[in-house]
Amino acid sequence: MSHQTPLGSSVPQANCLDLWREKNDWLVRQAKVAQDSSLSLGQQHLAQDVLKGLRELLHSLQGLPAAVLVLPLELTVICNFTTLRASLARGFTEDQAQDIQRGLERVMETQKQLGPRLKHGFRGLWDSVLRASSLLPELLPALHHLVGLQAALWLSTDHLGDLTFLLQTLNGSQSGASEDLLLLLKTWSPPAKASDDPLTLQDAQGLKDVLLTASAYRQGLQELNTGSLPRALSSLHEAASGLCPRPVLVHVYTALGTCLRKMGNPQRALLYLIAALKGGSICGPPLLEASRLYQQLGNTVAELESLELLVEALSVTPSSEVPHFLIEVELLLPLPDPASPLCCGTLSQIKHLLASRCLQTGRAEDAVEHYLDLLALLLDDSEPKFSPPPCPPGPCMPEVFLEAAAALIQAGRAQDALTVCEELLSRTSSLIPKKPRLFTDARKGTKESSHCPPWVSATYLLQGQAWVQLGAPKQAISEFSRCLELLFQATPKDKEQGPTSDCEKRCTSDVVLQQLRAAALISRGLEWMASGQDTKALQDFLLSVQVCPGNGDASFHLLHTLRRLDRRDEATALWRRLEVQTKLPQENATWSLPLYLETCLSWIRPPDRETLLEEFQTSPLEPCDL
Repeated sequence: MSHQTPLGSSVPQANCLDLWREKNDWLVRQAKVAQDSSLSLGQQHLAQDVLKGLRELLHSLQGLPAAVLVLPLELTVICNFTTLRASLARGFTEDQAQDIQRGLERVMETQKQLGPRLKHGFRGLWDSVLRASSLLPELLPALHHLVGLQAALWLSTDHLGDLTFLLQTLNGSQSGASEDLLLLLKTWSPPAKASDDPLTLQDAQGLKDVLLTASAYRQGLQELNTGSLPRALSSLHEAASGLCPRPVLVHVYTALGTCLRKMGNPQRALLYLIAALKGGSICGPPLLEASRLYQQLGNTVAELESLELLVEALSVTPSSEVPHFLIEVELLLPLPDPASPLCCGTLSQIKHLLASRCLQTGRAEDAVEHYLDLLALLLDDSEPKFSPPPCPPGPCMPEVFLEAAAALIQAGRAQDALTVCEELLSRTSSLIPKKPRLFTDARKGTKESSHCPPWVSATYLLQGQAWVQLGAPKQAISEFSRCLELLFQATPKDKEQGPTSDCEKRCTSDVVLQQLRAAALISRGLEWMASGQDTKALQDFLLSVQVCPGNGDASFHLLHTLRRLDRRDEATALWRRLEVQTKLPQENATWSLPLYLETCLSWIRPPDRETLLEEFQTSPLEPCDL
């Protein structure tokens, strides 16, 4: 029932106003009934009915010429309609901005000033309306309500300049006024509602409280991301002390924990994370932040337990929140940035983080279990594809296979590692060049080479290490040789044209390629040496030093081999260079290697480099088999 009244009706306007107001109040009560309903489907149906009723009522009111007597109710209906619509849509849309604009235009129609003001856009319209409100005190409560909705819309869409202008205008001072959004919101004082005012779903004071919390939280997150930690701490405390619903409070406490951890106060950070975990059903962000905190403290057991709990939490389907049909803090917040502490990632990402941390901390058997679970999850067609977080860069699918294979070798399960490598090669067989070496195009008379992603070479490297563990040197040397063929056939032209994915771009960095070549050469050299072919081992170690001068392991393997071959002068010269290098201050590496490569390099590291140097110092010219 819309209660529409024809323009020529003899029914007094006051009677129509009473009917319209009764309709508004009844619809608001119905919305609150829907909010209290325990049946979600019934809630939605009743809320949609209320929304339809408010839309019809608004059409009735705006079908008549604007009148000061009716405007307080009309603006209230706009506010109720916008609030419910934004709540059901879980955000603001352009249509809601147009509804607010139409309400402002109706105010200006009563002042006969609409036309010229439209040229100045939304800002000019608000400026005109707020100036006109001094002549229309009866409109003030409804206008402040509309200000709250406009502020919520602009905050949610990052129109902070417009929002600052609006609040400055509302507070009556623009020139030289503060641009601190929190201060402007605190200065705003909505007029109190009268007992006979139309009912509202959410009044101006309620919107102000929501805006204060959302603004403080957004500002705190921005300051946290930019490294302004003391300011972030203050803003986040402001958010926590305001009207902060439980789900948001969990995020605020997590951000406070992150801030305090970065400020070097881990114990206070832990207290906030515990409070966050007690605060509601959202436990992903605080658990992930707790794992970071424990890692910083060196408590690996607690770190891994936090990640295991996070995996369990992400495996459970979250329960749906009960809608309140209000403008809530959550509606005004941006989606978490991947670099934010509040973005805990997907189940596959956290499973990978857990598996990789187990591998890094020497828990190979646990790492194997988690990697195999992760591969099963990723290869299940019903699961979404693996999407690692962009900051810091995560591995792509081939790297997950390689890390799993490295974990299996580390755990002494070489045969299973071969199976994982074969699975990876079978899935990427189209990327493996059919012609392993540079070949000549007879028609063009030029040499060309097929591009091959470096992780394909890394697969052969790991297969070689698996064969080493199985005691099969011939197969191991064959795999290392295949790895080197693929690595050395890469040309600058390949590097320019080849890598197209983020995974390949990371893998084709000069550092990674150098270390891959060095790892394959050292691995093959060790197998030559184990089989008594020291001359071939020497060639590989010499080449490894040339292709990767910064790899100290290669130099020490070369020194050991020269000594075995009784090449005293060369061994002594190399020993002296290494002595000088070890006394120089070591620079921190600005690059990081893929985890599978770091693991592989750890297997071929000389057991005690300092002892070897000391033995040379005492008797540098005597050959000695170590």
